Amino acid sequence: MRMGEFSRRTGVSQRLLRYYEEQGLLEPSRRPSGYREFTEEDIATVRGIRMLLGAGLNTATIAELMPCMVDDGQTLAPACSGMLPDLDRERERINEAVAGLLAARDTLDAVIAATAPTGGGDPEACYAAGAAERPGDATAVPLGIRSDSRAVP
Repeated sequence: MRMGEFSRRTGVSQRLLRYYEEQGLLEPSRRPSGYREFTEEDIATVRGIRMLLGAGLNTATIAELMPCMVDDGQTLAPACSGMLPDLDRERERINEAVAGLLAARDTLDAVIAATAPTGGGDPEACYAAGAAERPGDATAVPLGIRSDSRAVP
C-alpha cells in the first residue's frame, strides 16, 4: 500500500512516517516510480514504534530494540532476556525524570502556598513586575513570559 493509505491505516501522519524511515525504524520498499510501498507487517512495526514511544523511549533506543522485539498483536516483548538491562536502564531514566517533575511540582506548590491571598501586597509592584494587568491595559505581559515570546527560566 502507498503512503496515504498506510497513514490512514496506522493513524500516523505521512510526515512522521517519513521521519521513522529517516531514523531507520521503517524500511518500506520502493516502486520503480520511487513511491514507498508498505506492507501489513509495516503496520505492526508502526504499532510497536508507537508503543515504545509511549513508554518514553527515544527513536535511537527504539531503533536498537525493535529488531529484537516480538509483536503478538497486543504488545511487544523482548525476544531474549539480554535486552532487559537496556530496558531497565530506560526505566531508571524515566523514574529519575518523574522524580524531577514531582520535585518541581512540590516547589511550585510551596510557592503557591506562600503567596499572599488576592488583595494583599502592593498592586503597583505587581503591575511593575508584569505579574498583574492594570485594568484596561491590554499590553501587559504575563509573569514568566518575555516580550520576545520565550519563557523566562
